[in-house]
Amino acid sequence: MSAYVIVDIDVHDPVGYEEYKKLAPAAVALYGGKYVARGGHTEALEGDWSPSRLVILQFESVEQAKKWLNSDEYSEARKMRHATAKSNMVVIEGTV
Repeated sequence: MSAYVIVDIDVHDPVGYEEYKKLAPAAVALYGGKYVARGGHTEALEGDWSPSRLVILQFESVEQAKKWLNSDEYSEARKMRHATAKSNMVVIEGTV
């Protein structure tokens, strides 16, 4: 069953975050993930949620998404993301 990682990112170091954006895609691809949406315009349709940067990744399963997140290949990029931005991340199983 597909899984989607949704990340709400508040970037506080834009220059450093640009370096993160160069590192992350290779690790995502290595674990079979793909970007569904990355940093495009967002618009609240209900409620008051207003993410500054939203990213959605698709993986073949929740387990594969967790392997990617905790992988050696992503560890340097993950450290860089933590140093340059505040993130909230969830994973959800796809049902279709």
